[in-house]
Amino acid sequence: MNLNNIPNQTIALAGIVQACYLVHQLATTGSADSSAMESSVASILKIDSDSVVEVYGGLAGIKIGLMQLDQQLDGKFISSPEKARYAAQLVYLQKQLAHRADMLETLKIGLAKAQLQAEQFGLMHANVQASLADLYHCTISTLQPRIMVMGDQQYLGSQTTVNKIRTLLLAGIRGVLLWRQCGGRRWKLLLLRNKIQTESRLLLSRI
Repeated sequence: MNLNNIPNQTIALAGIVQACYLVHQLATTGSADSSAMESSVASILKIDSDSVVEVYGGLAGIKIGLMQLDQQLDGKFISSPEKARYAAQLVYLQKQLAHRADMLETLKIGLAKAQLQAEQFGLMHANVQASLADLYHCTISTLQPRIMVMGDQQYLGSQTTVNKIRTLLLAGIRGVLLWRQCGGRRWKLLLLRNKIQTESRLLLSRI
């Protein structure tokens, strides 16, 4: 199956953007859109899928991501610099991760454990998110530069919120991996900006 096309790249980008948006929501308000978060978390454990969009359970699963992507590409809305920074750092960290066979093996084992927990307790159970958060902390978080999440300390001081944020950053890494698998590259994002925005609006119209 050929994944290298604009629709798939747009969906993967929306997945990255959505994860960053939800991280920002949690860090600044202490809560995040529950439906979008569930789709993003689910994407981490969907290693094998029939299509790119099914990684997120359908287009509805990345609606927020598509909306945010459209706004960022449009340039008419003042977007949070933190969200853009998170996305750029995730792309950079995933590139480093690709060269770390030891870390990839640790992630593989950890994801298998989380998958079993999700089957037992449910995807959004605190135990599952704690496992995914710990997995991020002992792998991606050790790479440099570490992603420093900015927000309100009353929320960032909560371990539950921290676990959710780390889990979503792992979902962001999953999105970057998916984007690369679909032929995504930074230079393509610059050259194909208009096509990607057009595609994001087309996908939104189908939801």
